[in-house]
Formats: sequence, structure tokens, C-alpha cells
Amino acid sequence: MSIPPPHGPPHQDGPPPPQFPYGGRPGFAPYGLYGPDGPRPPAVVNGVAIAALVLGVLCFLPAIGLVLGLVALRQIKRRGERGRGMAIAGSVLSSLGLALWTVAIATGVAADVWQGVKDGTRGDSVLGLRKGDCFNSPGGLEGWATDADRVPCAREHDGEVFAVVTVPDGAFPGDARLTDTADERCYALQDAYVMDTWALPGHVDVYYLTPSRESWDFGDREITCVLGNRDAQATLTGSLRRDPATLDAHQLAYLKAARVLDTALRDAPGAEYPDEDLSDDKEWAGRVEEALAEQTRLLRAHEWPAGAGQPVADLADGLEKARQEWARAADAADVGAYYGHEEKGRELIDPHRSVTARKALGLATTPPSYDDEAEREPESGDMKV
Repeated sequence: MSIPPPHGPPHQDGPPPPQFPYGGRPGFAPYGLYGPDGPRPPAVVNGVAIAALVLGVLCFLPAIGLVLGLVALRQIKRRGERGRGMAIAGSVLSSLGLALWTVAIATGVAADVWQGVKDGTRGDSVLGLRKGDCFNSPGGLEGWATDADRVPCAREHDGEVFAVVTVPDGAFPGDARLTDTADERCYALQDAYVMDTWALPGHVDVYYLTPSRESWDFGDREITCVLGNRDAQATLTGSLRRDPATLDAHQLAYLKAARVLDTALRDAPGAEYPDEDLSDDKEWAGRVEEALAEQTRLLRAHEWPAGAGQPVADLADGLEKARQEWARAADAADVGAYYGHEEKGRELIDPHRSVTARKALGLATTPPSYDDEAEREPESGDMKV
């Protein structure tokens, strides 16, 4: 009987040849480098280089893409990372993009592009917010904002847009100047959106979205004025809008008459009490007297609906008596006489005297209350786009 030959390679004398699994061969370490503690992984790709390449390809924020590319090259050289080609490509593409944007801005093309961006992002971006929109922002109403989820104003929301202001074109004015402009313009436009100040809760304050330096370079020239909770992380429910779009003709007539007096009262002299020099106080009392005369005339000239005519007439009679006291204050010979007439005049224009007329017209009936809470720093109400 024959014996079959053994399986496997023929027997060899001496030690077996070295084995190199996974395709290795003598003189090379398979799949990577070897160090004292075993195999070492290949060098990682620099993350900044990836970001630079992405910004360069998309031509988005080219100035930032160029800076990131240069930073990536320094990091790669210092850390021994990979990605030098991506960093160079990102820098070159961003440089080209920056040059193109410079030309576009100079020729006015950027403004058209920016309008297209806003139109295309109407659904979920702060760039498309318009007067009357209620929205939620992932970060609340402070800091940087890019997304805005529009919701019905009847639902909980972070903010309600009450005005959009376009600022002049030109070089970027700086964050501080934009904030000053927003302070001035937004607060001035608030009363046009909320004509019935009684309907504005005390916990509501003004915020605004202002262009960042980057969005300005793309043509952004809009400041968006927003009403929100004084606590920037809290919400509002229900629209605060009280203007011709939501009020009837009788409510508008009443509020326009009331605004005449409100405007005069806001212009009071700085001193809390009149001093020996009554010139400023008497001049102001004269303006209040004129405002009361105009408010009374407007209230009596309008034809009010059934149920509101008598309450408004009674209010007008009281305002006429107040006008007489303010006229006497304007003619006062000394501090005592002035203060006495002003005090009587203030009593006759006490807001509670108008509650009955307001109720008949379907307006808010709770006078606004003002607390001693300090105003927020202007920057805290500033959101960057």
C-alpha cells in the first residue's frame, strides 16, 4: 500500500519564512507605520483645511475662507497633518471669490444677489422676516441668529416683527453705529405698530436684528425691529399688533386723539418738581393745554357708535376741565400756584377716567404699569444676522 504524500509545501530545513499578512512584503510595514508600541495610524486631515475648501468651493464668505486656508497651512506644517492641497485650493478659490464679490459690490450686482438670497430663504431664515411675522429662533432673541421658524402669532413664539428699516448703502458702519440706529428707529416705530399702548404688556421689550459685517458684504442693509419678552429666553402668545390692519375706524379715531395728549406729556421738563425758574415748566404746561384742546375737539367731532357716544362725551367734558387747569398752570405767577394747578390737571387726565370709553370701543381697559426695572444695555437687544 502506498503512502500519500503529505499535504502542504515540501519540507524545508531551517526556520520558516516570515509571514506578511494583508499584502505586506519584506521591508514594508503592512497598512501603516510601525513604532515602538506597534502600528501608528496615518496623520489626520486638518479640519480647518476642510472648512477652507468647502467655503472656497461654495464661494460663501470668501474672506473667512481665505483666512481659514492660511491658518490651515500653518497648522499642517506645525502638526504634521495632511490636507495641504485642500488648504491651498480653499485659499485660491476664496481669493477668487473675494475678488468677484468686490467687483459685484462695486457694480451693484451684489444687491440683486442678496435679494435673491432673501427670496429663496423666505421659509426658514431671519433674512425673510417681514412686518407682522411671529417666529421662533433656536437661540432665543439674543446673540447670533440665522434661522427663524415662522409660526401663527396665536401660538407661543419668541418674537413678533413690527418694522423693517433699510439703512443707507456704503461701507460697513460698525456694530455700535448700527445698534444706535436700531435703538433710534425701532423705538420710534413701535407706536405705529402698537397704537394702543395699553395693549402692550409690561414684560414686552424691543429687540432688533442688525446686519453683521459678513452679511453686509453680501448686500444686507436691513434692521428688523422685533417685540419680545423682556426675558430673552421666554416667549409671547398672541399678536401685539394694534394698527389700521387690526383696528376699526372708531378705535383708530379714539387712539389718534389720545396720542395727541400722550405726545405732549412725554415732553415734560427734566426736573421732577418745578423750581424758582418756571419758564420751562410753564411752556410745557402750555403745550399740554393745547394738546388737551385738540384731543377734546377730535373726540367731539367723531360720530361714535351706539353705546360709545355718551362715555366718550363724558370723557371729553373731563378733558376740557383738565385743559382749564393746565392753562392756569401755564399762567401761574409762582411755584405754589403752578404746582397746585398742575396737580389738579393731572388728576383730571388720570388714565382710569378713560376706562369706560375704552370698554365701549372694545379697547384695552387696563392702564399700563411701569416698574423700576433698569433698562437693558443696548447691546443685549441686538441680534446679528
